[in-house]
Amino acid sequence: MTQIFAHRGAAGTHPENTMVSFYEAYRVGADGIELDVQLSKDGEVVVIHDELLDRTTNGKGNVKDHMWKDLQSLDAGYKFQKQFARATIPNLEEVLAWIQGTNLILNIELKNGVYPYRGLEEKVIALVRTYSMESRVILSSFNHYSLVYAYRIAPEIETAPLYRDGLYMPWVYATSIGAKAIHPSIHTAPDAIVAASMKEGVAVRPYTINNEDKMRHLFEIGISAFITDFPERAVKLRNTIDVQ
Repeated sequence: MTQIFAHRGAAGTHPENTMVSFYEAYRVGADGIELDVQLSKDGEVVVIHDELLDRTTNGKGNVKDHMWKDLQSLDAGYKFQKQFARATIPNLEEVLAWIQGTNLILNIELKNGVYPYRGLEEKVIALVRTYSMESRVILSSFNHYSLVYAYRIAPEIETAPLYRDGLYMPWVYATSIGAKAIHPSIHTAPDAIVAASMKEGVAVRPYTINNEDKMRHLFEIGISAFITDFPERAVKLRNTIDVQ
């Protein structure tokens, strides 16, 4: 069965990368949650997508230039402020402590393409091991050097390269770096590539699928999973297809 991963939680209806967004993804029946991590100035593993605070919070400047205690005080509700007043930025430990008690898969994207956060891989892996989540975590990144390093120090945790441009025989590339899956932009994941990858035992989980016709097509071809801002919409559609 095609799995549904909630992109930054239920980011289409709730403030992205916040606990309220993750709770909603779980409530509506998503199979997994995708989130992003960076490091604060004092080395805390912070759950946030942009390097800059400006878009999703009432803060300014780079995440890396702020202490964790200051990041905690920011309002991360942004465009959903009326419904979700005072949503805050979580750290990875808070998410892991909660998700450990669910059946959800956790896709952690290492956001170290713009700033090469020293120690990010080690800190994330240490937390995953602390909460015994090795078998339910996927590490992904556009920084494939980071993924190779993560695989070397924690081969028991699945890795999956993210990419936006076409890769030739991506299943071969994934296998060569120790990855068990690929997370391509949907625009670089035609059916033939999906089928060939899955045939070779490499899971395919494209992003970001919000169109119902595209969701339906992916369900019909039996893709491994896809990542969406609207997990409730995807789950309801999958249920109608399963019934038929």
